[in-house]
Amino acid sequence: MLIALLCLPALSLIMAMAWWIAREPGQSGWTDVIWSFAVGLVGALACLVPAGGASQHRQICVAIMVAFWSLRLGAYIGVRTAGHGDDPRYAELRKTWGAQFSSRLFVFLQIQAFAAWLLVLCVVMASHRPGPFPRWSDLAGLAVLLIAVAGEGLADAQLRRFRSLPANAGQVCASGLWGLSRHPNYFFEWLGWIAYAIIAIGPNADWSPGWAALSGPVFIYWLLVHVSGIPPLEAHMLRSRGDAFRRVQSRVNAFWPCPRHRNAGEP
Repeated sequence: MLIALLCLPALSLIMAMAWWIAREPGQSGWTDVIWSFAVGLVGALACLVPAGGASQHRQICVAIMVAFWSLRLGAYIGVRTAGHGDDPRYAELRKTWGAQFSSRLFVFLQIQAFAAWLLVLCVVMASHRPGPFPRWSDLAGLAVLLIAVAGEGLADAQLRRFRSLPANAGQVCASGLWGLSRHPNYFFEWLGWIAYAIIAIGPNADWSPGWAALSGPVFIYWLLVHVSGIPPLEAHMLRSRGDAFRRVQSRVNAFWPCPRHRNAGEP
């Protein structure tokens, strides 16, 4: 798909703009805002490019889905960033990389551009799936995305409410969804990418290119759980919250939102 190849330089340019902003102290928090909007904008536009055999209605539906996700996530991070500026993960990289921060950050954000491109490919595969619309797989994918966005929004709201109470200063949120997972927002973010795989694979799993959309949730799981999500954030929480966070680690799952089984005699 030519349009998919053209998305890569577009995302690279956008993340180069993000680098120009983030290299200044106190501005790194805008990186995730720009990344979220970039995936939504490029993904939605790519969805709408005509493709042989694809239903225009499916293309519009998937374009709206990725745009809706992008606007919700980008707006939330934007509001949070406006009040704080620096993301603690990038602030730590600034200290670690020292004089090489600017050059290494550029490479790091170009890697993020490539990651965004892989996710856009999954969205394009879903939107360009041939066949009539709607099928049950389209409705199932839409339902999964709505559940994911609602769940992530609820997790964000619960955390914001917890942090707004002066009595919780220096404490760790472990109530609501945060009592089932230390990172419920990451779980629902991952779940949202399952939606595009469901649509791309389709009701009969007979369009072989659609299976490539499974790479989206596989990739985002690896990224969130093992690379740029949980590891650096939990390292920051251990530095800033110490034993309070260790207690939460001992009784709340890191990613999957479900009660942890307790051993006999455990309080």
